[in-house]
Amino acid sequence: MSEETIFTKIIAGEIPADIVYRDDAVVAFRDVSPQAPVHLLVVPIEPIAGLQHAGDGDADLLGRLLRAAARVAAQEGLARSGYRCVINAGPDGGQEVPHLHVHLLGGRPLGWPPG
Repeated sequence: MSEETIFTKIIAGEIPADIVYRDDAVVAFRDVSPQAPVHLLVVPIEPIAGLQHAGDGDADLLGRLLRAAARVAAQEGLARSGYRCVINAGPDGGQEVPHLHVHLLGGRPLGWPPG
C-alpha cells in the first residue's frame, strides 16, 4: 500500500496524536471523535489497506495487532470490566481510512447489535 493516510502521518509524527502505546509494529492512540468513554485506535505501522487485503504473510502482524489491543485495554483499566475490539472492512463495513485499524472501545456497557 503506497497511499498516504492520516494514520501514516500520525505514525510518522507529521500529525499530532495522543499516543498511548508504541512498539516496533503497532501504534495506539486516542480517537479524536470518541464513541465511548475510552476509544482508541490500534494501528499497524506497516500499512495494510484493510483486513480484506491481509494475506497469509500478515498473520504475525495481525496477531501482534490484537495482542497490542489487549495490552492497551489492560493499560487503560478496561480488562476487568470488558471492552470491544472492532475492525471495519470496506465501505459497507464502515471503514473510512484505508489503513487497517482496530477500534478499542470501553468505559461503559456496550449494547448489541452495534449498529
